[in-house]
Amino acid sequence: MVYYYKYDDKILMSFYKYEDLKAITEDEAKLNNGNIYFLNKMDPIKSRRSFIVNDPSLLFKSSEGLELLILDDVDYSSHIPSWIIDSIKNKSVISINTEYPNWKTALEDTYKGKWNVNIVALGDVGSTLLIGLRLLGGDCIDRIGIYDRNVNRLKRWEYEINQVRKAFSQYEFPKVVPITENQLFDCHMFIFCASKGVPPVGSKIEDVRMIQFESNRNIIKEYAQIARNSSFKGIFAVVSDPVDLLCKVAFLESNKDSSGCLDFKGLASNQIIGYGLGVMNARACFYAEKSEKTMHFLREGRVFGPHGQGLVVADSIDNYNEDISNYLTEKTVNANREIREFGYKPYVAPSLSSGALSIISTIKGEWFYGSTYMGSCYMGSKVRLVKGHLEVERLKLPDRLYNKIKESYERLVRII
Repeated sequence: MVYYYKYDDKILMSFYKYEDLKAITEDEAKLNNGNIYFLNKMDPIKSRRSFIVNDPSLLFKSSEGLELLILDDVDYSSHIPSWIIDSIKNKSVISINTEYPNWKTALEDTYKGKWNVNIVALGDVGSTLLIGLRLLGGDCIDRIGIYDRNVNRLKRWEYEINQVRKAFSQYEFPKVVPITENQLFDCHMFIFCASKGVPPVGSKIEDVRMIQFESNRNIIKEYAQIARNSSFKGIFAVVSDPVDLLCKVAFLESNKDSSGCLDFKGLASNQIIGYGLGVMNARACFYAEKSEKTMHFLREGRVFGPHGQGLVVADSIDNYNEDISNYLTEKTVNANREIREFGYKPYVAPSLSSGALSIISTIKGEWFYGSTYMGSCYMGSKVRLVKGHLEVERLKLPDRLYNKIKESYERLVRII
């Protein structure tokens, strides 16, 4: 049975009965021309607070996990009214988990203007990302706040980046302003680029990203707690390595009270997005376009999983070839080593492909590659932000491909 409710001017529906909400009839609910909010109840430690319902099957899930990637072709017309199915097709149904104490904040209207974004740490990655946002983000970003504990570095980038302009042009570059720690979360998106312990060029370490985990988890913990104390409602974007694991740390740490107990009053899992997979797609494209046998990846392929070991490159979804996919996966995972062998740190492509370009796509509501919460870990896939809520692309994945993705998923779950 479907129950219908009205809260303020919002129409809600659920398979659960809520005594504290005003009940309305289905006919009253159908008069609504806006979004419909579907209320579910799931354990917050293994679920998102809100998301776009892009398939009727999502209304019937009692838990979340890797199956979020799988397209369900079951006919649900006998389970829910046709007008709700039509609303789902129009991206007008948003699922909200009422087990989150602050679930009602997900009902708030989405900001529709240009965004203000804040970048923390202006090292190699942060400064390159800043350049990308300054040059390319003028149509969707109003202001870029920059923060670094090195005062001279902060002043340098304030001066340098604001002197990047195009003569005789009406193009409006985003304003770049230095901010204080107290202003970090006065924005629509907080971009975490801080990092410590990056191995020097020439080191023989197999997975450079994992070496940074212990030091970077302590740094992100601090900012996650500040986000909690600031009641931050925007996107907490993680660019530092290892992206996927740091997202999970941010989620857990922001939701701990003063005694260290989880109360889920901090960042919702869906507020945190990892930006590391964009460059893996770009690297796969780089190698794929070198041969006619692999060129089809640019049209048909996908990448899944973490930014590093465990990455899965699929040459095609409809015509999956395991040998070609394995080749592209190996080349992509090892691409950063090739740059290091040239004597350089591989930060330019990640800062722009995973960072600036993907962040701009996020703001514009375009598809991009990002790591989002899937039950027990943050997993990379094709996603987008619709009306302020995440939509994950769902596909009919070949069994062999799904099993590879599952293996990668389970590895991430075991780590944290």
